[in-house]
Amino acid sequence: MDTFKHTASDGKAVHCYSWTTDSKPRALIHIAHGMGEHGARYDWTAKQLNEAGYEVTANDHRGHGQTAESLGDFGADGWHRAIADLNEILLQAKRDQPHTPLILFGHSMGAMMSQQFISRHGETIDALILSGSPGAGSRFQMWLLQTITQFERWRIGDKAESSLLQKLLFGGNNKDFDAEGCTGYEWLSRVPDQVTKYVEDPLCGFVPCPMSLCDLFSAERANWKAESIARIPTSLPTYLFSGSADPIHNRMININRMLAAYSLHGLQVTTRFYTGGRHEMLNETNRDEVIKDLVSWLNSVELG
Repeated sequence: MDTFKHTASDGKAVHCYSWTTDSKPRALIHIAHGMGEHGARYDWTAKQLNEAGYEVTANDHRGHGQTAESLGDFGADGWHRAIADLNEILLQAKRDQPHTPLILFGHSMGAMMSQQFISRHGETIDALILSGSPGAGSRFQMWLLQTITQFERWRIGDKAESSLLQKLLFGGNNKDFDAEGCTGYEWLSRVPDQVTKYVEDPLCGFVPCPMSLCDLFSAERANWKAESIARIPTSLPTYLFSGSADPIHNRMININRMLAAYSLHGLQVTTRFYTGGRHEMLNETNRDEVIKDLVSWLNSVELG
């Protein structure tokens, strides 16, 4: 794993990672990580994709990892800037390797970014992968999340830490798994060592500040309006995989709502759901199966 810096159009230094192949890659896959984590956690996944002939890059989003000045603070207009960062990084990759297809891989919050990305910059990429996506909440769910976050921002300020928002986003995720351990993060994986690594990582486990979450939820509400969905290229090859026991997708309800919206628009999504799997399927007991299925799909897609 190598690292490099991408200088964003607003001057922000974005910390990035790269995993290269020994021969000409079939495609370049850029990973957009989830909330409260960082790109270096995808080292195993990237190496498996390298072995399959795919070059991989990732970045630490604003407010995350080595990019963050303060963990959880995306900065002014940071959510939209973070999505713009993805596009700028991918466009630079296209300039550097003009004949290499580009694939965006988003996990969890990174899947949310990717779902918004394809309505803004869908023409930049040749395929999309979604992992651990929360799907699409109902209008009421999204309104409620935004309203609570706006109230908390008014109550404590733009950048203060909020136990309420921590509970709102993560508090109920572990209720089905509390008997297995006391970390509160057993919902991530059935592999105790993977949970321990996450808990002990000082760059993991936080939630964004109220200002950043307000930006996130506002953009998420706008993303599921008809005019946003209408901008998604219907020919974009898309693969979604998830664990059936992942609490993030509301027992598949929000995933199915998202898939229905995409289908109505004409975007066909290949799906793979793993029985008993939790949020981080690439850190799960059956991750070899998961990566094999992903590579099989990648190899079946006509790129570029």
